[in-house]
Formats: sequence, structure tokens, C-alpha cells
Amino acid sequence: MAEAASDLSLVPGPSWQEAERRAAVLRPLAALPACPREQVRAAAVVLGVSERQVYRLLRKCREGGGTVTTLVSSGSDGGRGKRRIEERREALIRDAVAELYLTPQRLSAEKIVVEVRRRARDQHVRPPSASTVRRRIAALSQEERRRRGDVAVPEAVLGSTVTAQAPLDVVQIDHTPVDLILVDPIERRPIGRPWVTVAIDVFSRCIAGLLVTLEAPSATSVGLCLAHVASDKRSWLTAIGVDADWPVMGRPRQIGVDNAAEFHSEALERGCAQHDITIDWRPFGRPQVGGVVERVIGTLMELVHGLPGTTFSNVMQRGRYDSDKAACLTLAELERWLAVAIAKLYHLRPHAGLDGEAPLQRYQEGVRALATEGLAPPSPRDPRAFLIDFLPVVRRTLRRDGVVIDHIHYFSDALKPWIERDGPPRRILIRRDPRDLSRIYVHDPDDGGYLEVGYRELSRPPVSLWEHRLARSRLRRQRQSEIDEGILFAGIEEMREIEVQARTATRTTRRNQARRLGLRVITDPAPRLSEPASPWPVRAVDGTASSEPFDVEEW
Repeated sequence: MAEAASDLSLVPGPSWQEAERRAAVLRPLAALPACPREQVRAAAVVLGVSERQVYRLLRKCREGGGTVTTLVSSGSDGGRGKRRIEERREALIRDAVAELYLTPQRLSAEKIVVEVRRRARDQHVRPPSASTVRRRIAALSQEERRRRGDVAVPEAVLGSTVTAQAPLDVVQIDHTPVDLILVDPIERRPIGRPWVTVAIDVFSRCIAGLLVTLEAPSATSVGLCLAHVASDKRSWLTAIGVDADWPVMGRPRQIGVDNAAEFHSEALERGCAQHDITIDWRPFGRPQVGGVVERVIGTLMELVHGLPGTTFSNVMQRGRYDSDKAACLTLAELERWLAVAIAKLYHLRPHAGLDGEAPLQRYQEGVRALATEGLAPPSPRDPRAFLIDFLPVVRRTLRRDGVVIDHIHYFSDALKPWIERDGPPRRILIRRDPRDLSRIYVHDPDDGGYLEVGYRELSRPPVSLWEHRLARSRLRRQRQSEIDEGILFAGIEEMREIEVQARTATRTTRRNQARRLGLRVITDPAPRLSEPASPWPVRAVDGTASSEPFDVEEW
């Protein structure tokens, strides 16, 4: 059995970098049916360990699915390559490297050694040896060096054309506000424009993943889109009422993204490293590198421009068209419409960029070509764990009655062994889906997995983090000095009742209501919709049929 893996966020920076370096060397060897002795010997030299340790690491790599956390050093027990200095001195090295080496200035390793020694003297700490500092610099992952500019990016990557040799080799991801005004599902009044996150398979031009939301882009939305890329989409299509074939699924080998903040979060970077996904940030000043996904998004927006309520691309195109007055689609209906447009039109139409082949045809040909070599597009071993690794983290103290997060109590009998252990209360790591607070995922330090823990009061309804914060803010305005769980959920229920009954709801209130009603538990095998899917085609409020997806200019 592989050793228990730590949660991604718990691994110290230097240990993570070392594990990433191990993964880069060992993953290709672990994929071989039998690893030649000369390759083992070469790996031992690169990693600075014995051949016996390489075989042990290869076993852990195979059993753990190649995840980075399975290759994290278990501790400093005195062996070769183990870290022998305490965390305080490690912090000196880490800070000096981050401030002076991983920057455009890029001081030499010898100057970093001098600076570390100076800082150690100032803090009255015994300085680490020069060889220790140099080893820490050498242990930096190639991805970290490339991202910081220490390794030149090959010109082929910087060109105007991004190429891929097989399905899911390269997936580009980007967001855009949709050129459409949505309505709330109760009164059908305008609530504003949603956001869509799109993942495109560069090899086939198939859309590999999709996320439609009223929330602005974040690291979480990127993670949810990646989870959609990796998942079998049949249960999702069934849940939203679409009868279509969308076979694109698997773990991308590389994702291409721009330099927005959500693409530079530690959670996203470690989640991708954990699952052997390379992040390729678009170089500054070279927008053409992200052209594939941007052209696909442009194609989708052209389709959307045929829907009632479209804002078009600009004011000149819109003219006197009243987008708010014409709006008639809800968030769930737009998601369904896009699924149909993608699976039944875009994927099946001849594509000029593929020499006239349809995207789905090219994808299936690529899958068949891999099959002739006994291969298939890579997929996560555990789709649930894949998603959890991209969810935001909170830390709380485990109490006798469970866990409390933002005034909400969670409890499960599975927590009892930890609660009953001797010693002071323990602090635990928790991941939660901000769109559904009815369940949390508690990291188990004993086996590295996650325990799903629900509300202590099972009668409580699912709520989103956004709705929860709104209720707390409302209670504070009412000068409610003490907020407990009962008061909080009573406030949420009152807010829901007000929204349902209101005849003259403001635009903000209607948008809030749609966010809540669009909530669904994304970790379920078959996500639930909170409103029934509307018949196709969607009909406007005046009874006229809205436009189905129509032909647009090929690119």
C-alpha cells in the first residue's frame, strides 16, 4: 500500500518542489510495464538517491496514480538527500530564493548563499551550508523556473499556432461574460449577464468542459471547469434534460491559460501538479497563443446572438434592441441551450481549421489512433478526489460536537474516533464547495483521503456561501448581536420567502434569487437541477419561439 498522502495545502514549499521534481522524473518510468535498469540508474543520479530508493518511489508512484503527494518525503530521518535543518533556516533559504532568485533580477546561486548567511546572522540563527542552499535552488521544479523566466520558453511554444498530437494533449481555458441577459426562474424578470468558462481541446477543437455561472471567475470556477473536462458527461446531460452524445472526457496533459489572477492561485497550481497537468501561462504581449479558445468563445457568442435577450457584442450591433425587455432564458435554460448547441451543432459541423472535418469526428479518430497503440486519453483515478483537490480550504478545531464553520454545525459518526482521542483539540483541514454548504470534506491525516460530513441538523436546507453571507449581513443590519445557526437559517428562510412573494423585486434581488435556485451539488454523480428544464426550443414571454443554434462563419 502507498503511504498516506497529505492534503496539497499542507505540504511545505520546499517539500512540494522536491516531490514535483521526483514526479517529473518518475512518472514516465512508472508508465512503463518494466523499467530498464539503466533508466533506474539514471533516475537515481538525477534525484540523488540510491537505486533501491528509486524502485521504492516507483512503487509509490504507481500505487498513488502518479500524484505529487505520494512522493513527498516522509520526514528527515538522516538518509542522503533528507532535509537536516530546522524549519527556521529553511524559511531563510525559501525567502531569499523567492525574493532574489525567482525574479527578473535572478541573482546567482553564490550571491543567494551570501544573502542567506547575512540574514541568518541578523536573526541569530546558525547559517545553513552553501551546499544546502545550492541544493534547494537545484530542487526547483522546471515549471517554477519557466514561469519565473529562469528557463527560456522554446520558440515553438511562442508561435501563433498551438499544436497537439492527441486528444486532451492541450486544453485551453478562458472565461467571458455571456452576451445575454438572463431572467429569474420565478417572475422571468431580467437579472443580468452570466459568465461562461470554456475548455477547448486543441487537437480536435471539441469543447471539453463548460461552466455557466452568475459568479465572476475565480480559481474555484477554473477547478470546476477542469472537473467537467475530466468527467463522464452522460449523467450531467441526463440531469439537464439533453439527449446527446458528448464523449469528450479525461485529464488534460497541459492547460493553456492567460495571466489572470485566478490562473495563478496556489490551489490551482498545486491541484494541477498533483494530477500531472502542466500549466502553460500565455506569455505577456502574445495574445495569439490563446487564440484557439478565444475563437471558440467567439463562435459560441455568435450563436448566443440569435437568442432573445442578447446584448450583442457592442452598442453599435445592439442598436435600439431592448435586451432586458426581450430576455426570457434562465440560467438553467441557458446551460441546457449551450449543451445542445455544442453537442448537436458545433461538434458535428465541418470545421475549416480541421480541413473540413467535424470536431467530434477528429476527436474520435484521435481516440482510435491511441487505441491502436494500447493507449487512451488519460483520466483521473478518482473523479471525486480530483474535484476536491480544487476546492477552497478552511481550517477548524474539531470539538466534541463536531465542526463549526461560519455558525453552521457539521457532524458525522466518522469523526468520533478523532474526537475521542486523548490530547488537546486537534485542528483539521476542510474543503468545501462554495455553491453547497450542506456538506464538507474533512481531510483524514491517517489515510490522506476525505470524509464527507453533513449538517448536524439534517433538516437544514442546502445553501450557498453567497446566500449564507447575505443572511449574516442582513442580521447585522438588524442589530442582531449574537448569531447562531437557528437564527441564521431562519433568516435564510425569511429571505427566500420574501423573494418568492415579491412582485416588484429589484434587479439585484432577482439576481440573488437566481443564484440560489441555480445551486446544485456538483460532486453528485448526477447533479440535480433546482428548476425543471424547459422544453426545447425555449419560448419567449410573448409566445414566440426563440432561435435554435444557427450557422455562423467558420474559422
